[in-house]
Amino acid sequence: MKAIWNGTVVAESDDTVVVEGNHYFPRSALKDDYVLPSNTHTMCSWKGQASYLTLFIDGNANPDAVWFYPDPKEAAAEIRGRVAFWKGVKVVD
Repeated sequence: MKAIWNGTVVAESDDTVVVEGNHYFPRSALKDDYVLPSNTHTMCSWKGQASYLTLFIDGNANPDAVWFYPDPKEAAAEIRGRVAFWKGVKVVD
């Protein structure tokens, strides 16, 4: 699977986990050259607290387009160490 934004592959892996229709990539598959930290956090009742990263490519920012659960609840343990995408990031085979 590949995660693509603005024509750039930001993550690629054959090891994704699908939860609620989202492909969670290993964190190591995300290209660090394209991400900036974010202060955004949200809460999911069964997964726990999510943190976000901003994609930044060729001078264009996509705030909070990457999310992850640094310490997911037991019910969501399979997504520990993984990231998912939204906000226009396309995930394709």
